[in-house]
Amino acid sequence: QVRLVESGGDSVQAGGSLRLSCVASVSMFSGKTMGWYRQTPRIEREWLGAITTDGSADYRDSVKGRFTISRDNAKNTVYLQMTNLQPEDTGVYYCSTDPSTYWGQGTQVTVSS
Repeated sequence: QVRLVESGGDSVQAGGSLRLSCVASVSMFSGKTMGWYRQTPRIEREWLGAITTDGSADYRDSVKGRFTISRDNAKNTVYLQMTNLQPEDTGVYYCSTDPSTYWGQGTQVTVSS
């Protein structure tokens, strides 16, 4: 069974913070590098960052220093902590494996100036 359920999206002011969560099925999570992705009106789904099973994370340059990915292997959950959010961060956020395979429904983040 494949399951990816993202949550935590909200509307915030520029400079604000959010923490997104993604609960995955065991088959989608166990032993896999997990990634976060974002889709905006202008950009097709883009890779934001990923975390390996032992907790090593990497990020795209535009979010380095502002976004942090973590995981709880006992809960099959991956998190995306976002700080200093800007209007260009507005979009639908998804998690998946890295490289991506299946997709959940995503969670909407809206940042107003």
